[in-house]
Amino acid sequence: MGTRISRAAIYDVLNAYQIPGANANLVALKAVKAIDVEDAEVILRLQLLDAYQDREQVVREALGGAVGAIEGVEKVTISIEWERTPQAEFKNLLPTVKKCYVIASGKGGVGKSTVASNLAVAMAALGHKVGLLDADIHGPSMGMMFGIKEGPEATPEGKIIPVEKFGLKLMSIAFLIDEDRPVIWRGPMLNKALTQFLGDVLWGDLDFLFIDLPPGTGDTQISLIQNAKVDGAVIVSTPQDVAFLDARKAIGLFQTVKVPITGIIENMSSFHCPSCHVETQIFGHGGVKSAAQRLGLPFLGEVPIDLEIRIGGDSGVPLVAAHPGSPQTKAFMAMARTLAKA
Repeated sequence: MGTRISRAAIYDVLNAYQIPGANANLVALKAVKAIDVEDAEVILRLQLLDAYQDREQVVREALGGAVGAIEGVEKVTISIEWERTPQAEFKNLLPTVKKCYVIASGKGGVGKSTVASNLAVAMAALGHKVGLLDADIHGPSMGMMFGIKEGPEATPEGKIIPVEKFGLKLMSIAFLIDEDRPVIWRGPMLNKALTQFLGDVLWGDLDFLFIDLPPGTGDTQISLIQNAKVDGAVIVSTPQDVAFLDARKAIGLFQTVKVPITGIIENMSSFHCPSCHVETQIFGHGGVKSAAQRLGLPFLGEVPIDLEIRIGGDSGVPLVAAHPGSPQTKAFMAMARTLAKA
């Protein structure tokens, strides 16, 4: 006679397991619908929100391994029923935009705006109608990155006409204020400005709108999500652990408000010396990809440290526009193609 399988042990596994990005274990989420034991086989029936569907393989492997390790268990079968994630009642001030992606990071200094600008130019180069909104009110950078000195025009009705360059429609607070003037605004004024950038700018029919968010998980992020139908978030991080620690907070925010994580990008992943041709991993390499796999989230690709990327940002001509055939541009183009299919 075989070993009697302990249901309590199975329950303990389910009570301890938390899906990456979820805020509670499977039992607390009321995701366990049935536990059946037939001889040496354990059959788990789960009901999960479809927001976790991109982590299905991670869930199956984790539970299969943990339950399979219980004494007497020879086979584990997991059945998952997917339940539609309830959507919050948010406004959509961008009805003419087909897809809206936010570019986010948990901390500053990881090159998020550089990635956002080059991704947008790459998407336009693929033939799509693309807009780019700089939502960093306190630290706008799109004016310099695109070499724009003059502000946008307005219609008689007071609507703002976005600036156009490199095939993009662009909007930033940097277009409306003096370069050296600080923006000393708090929550209500920030939210009002962002609402205007969404609803009072004539974006027109766009295939994609990229929104370059400020770092962190505060008022700006929440206000945008409440006023636009955000289809996905792209998270940018450098390879070192301390950077991704903050990126995890950004991921948690978007998962909490049911915005899918469309992909994660590792920026500054390595440096290839043009003189000695030696590759140096200044901030490490591959840490973001490993973390994405661990969390069951899509990894979009890597961007190296490169002199031409920095020059493009300072000169007002993004790398993808300045050097369309470079290896770095090819990396951005590949990521843009992936996003276009998402």
